[in-house]
Amino acid sequence: MKPRAIVLASVILITPTLASAQSPMMAAVKAQHDQVKGYLLKTAETIPENLYSFKATPEVRSIAQLIGHVADASAGICSSASGDKPPALNAEKSMTTKSALTKALAEAMAFCDKAIGGMDDKRAMETTKFFVGGTSTRGMIFAFNTAHNFEHYGNLVTYMRLNKIVPPSSERSGMD
Repeated sequence: MKPRAIVLASVILITPTLASAQSPMMAAVKAQHDQVKGYLLKTAETIPENLYSFKATPEVRSIAQLIGHVADASAGICSSASGDKPPALNAEKSMTTKSALTKALAEAMAFCDKAIGGMDDKRAMETTKFFVGGTSTRGMIFAFNTAHNFEHYGNLVTYMRLNKIVPPSSERSGMD
């Protein structure tokens, strides 16, 4: 291999590592977001359409409403962190079908992916307005979104278990 090709290959392989090393906090935020995003998207795909109206008790959200809430909240929270305009979803209040909700969830997660991917640690430490506490750092707002998503993924896990569906987070572990 020619020296120029070796240098080029090295740069291509090392650049992603250097980027995450320069913004280790946002790399961690992205990794946690990616984990819950994967669980949520797989959940939306796995649950059959006929269960989207299922509620564990009459006074709680249905599966459809939970997925819609996660989509709407994620778009709004990631918008608060990034300052970018969120997609107009209104999923929780206006969508009931699996296809519409799965699409809205994917759109919200893609919006968050872009917002997280465009943020370095320096900008993540800037404070901005947020509905919890009045202000927060941008990075902590993203972390809040991840915690919120895991909270509602936990609701969905219970709903899946009640319907004899193995949740995505248990599939590989054999914990069913």
